[in-house]
Order: sequence, then structure tokens, then C-alpha cells
Amino acid sequence: MSALGTLWCSLMHESTMWPIHGHYQCRVCGRQYCVEWAEPPASQKSGRRRAVPSLRSAILPALILTVLFGRSIPSPAATAPATMQAAEAVLERFTGSQDEAVRWPLETIEIEASLPTLAKRGRMSAVRRLLPAGHPKYEVVESDGDATVRREVIVRYLSADARATELPAPSVAMTSANYKFDFVGAFSRDGRIEYAFHMTPRQKRQGLLKGIVWLDGETGMAVRQTGTLVKSPSLFLKRIDVTRENHLREGAVESRVTHVAINARLIGRAELVITERPSAPADAETADGTAGQ
Repeated sequence: MSALGTLWCSLMHESTMWPIHGHYQCRVCGRQYCVEWAEPPASQKSGRRRAVPSLRSAILPALILTVLFGRSIPSPAATAPATMQAAEAVLERFTGSQDEAVRWPLETIEIEASLPTLAKRGRMSAVRRLLPAGHPKYEVVESDGDATVRREVIVRYLSADARATELPAPSVAMTSANYKFDFVGAFSRDGRIEYAFHMTPRQKRQGLLKGIVWLDGETGMAVRQTGTLVKSPSLFLKRIDVTRENHLREGAVESRVTHVAINARLIGRAELVITERPSAPADAETADGTAGQ
């Protein structure tokens, strides 16, 4: 233990006192070391070494532990090249599939909205169809809650969603032409590896989001996106924050949940939770029958 303490002192302590009677003394732990020109006493010839300049760094404790216990402590940089290579491959797969990404031609959508400052809430269920021209058509199945929330929040959201489809798809796609991607790290969730990237729009344009995207390591699909729209679609909206989660099943999106927080100039803060699921034509016919009853 004395030898271990001496080794630790010589590497980590650099505060020494002026030599007295042929010795330096460590100001931190009190250990004594012979000066270069002094001959150490016989009792100190073995196991003693003079003080060396301290090399304070994060690697020293790891080196000492490696020597003492005979274990190799892995360095984070050892796996960095492989991780970066995998992340770049996943990102390339993701951006390369954006041209093929289309919205579901038929889906059910549930919207829950609130005005926290007014303590008002409302909700709406609808069937969303994509018309041949690509414009959405909503068929309301159920609606309840505060009328102001439904009119000023939900209906306005649906109107903005319809206008968003008029934007050219290549101009808002999450591709390298529209975004700069910076790798954040790899994370494990539910036994799957996800790669996170900072995404920064190359231009301040409507429909582009500044934030972070998480990509599934197996499929290259986005499992989560969060950020802020870089350009508001209206002068009445000061800021729009969006978080979208895609729930995957067998390599496809089973459902999508989007959280939207809007800071508006007239109504204050509005919050929405939009849940979307793809539907079959039979499901839409059932919904139409329910709505007509």
C-alpha cells in the first residue's frame, strides 16, 4: 500500500515544499522524496522514487487501474469509427427514402387541443383522405368540448395542414439538400439502436424544422423528431414547437403521435396532440356510417 501511495502521489500531486535536510516533502500527503544530489538513507533505497512532474489528465487513473488489476479499460474512441460508419449508413438510407415517403392515402386522426391559460379543451375524430391532386379531405366523425378550442385551434390546425400539402415535397423533405445533419450519438431503446442527429435547415423556409431526429438502426426510419419551425406560417403565430413519434411495427409505421405547442398573439398558448393511424377502406365506410347515425 505504501508503494501504491507513492505512485499515486508522484503522478497526481504536484505541490512540493522546498527541500530541507536533503528531502522534498509533498504538501498534499506529506510524503518525502530525496533530492537528486542527495543519497537516500538505507531504509529508503527500495520502493522510493523522487517526485516527478504531475501529468493531470483523465487517462492517468485508467492507466494505474490497468497496471494494478491487469484489465484493459476500453476507450470510447475505440468504437467511434464503427459507430460513425453505421450512423452515416443509416442517415444515407433515411435521406435517400424521403423522395418515396408519402402520407397515408386514408387514415383516422384524433386531435386533442387545449388553451391552458383559458382552461378550455376540445377534441375531434375524423377520417382523412388524400384526393387525387394530393389535397386532404377531412370527414368529421366526432367532436366535443369547448367551441372556441374547436374553432380557433383544431379547425385552424386542419386548415394549416391542408395548406402544407401545397408546398413542393422536395422543398420540405428531410434531405441533405435542405438540412445539415450533425451526429449526436447512438442510443439503445427497447433493445434497438437509434442514431440521433442535429438537423439544421440550410435556409429559413416554411415547413423546415430545426431540432433533433432519431433514426432506427435497422430500418433507417425516423422514430422521433423534435424541434421548432424556422419560419411561422402566419403573422399571428410567434413560435411553433413540434415533437413527432413514429411507432414502428415490422418495418412500417403503425401509428404516429404529434405534439404541437403554439404561441399565438391573440389566444396565447395552444397545445395539440394529434394521433394518426392508417386505415383500410372498410374502416372508413364504418366511420361514415357511424357519423351519419
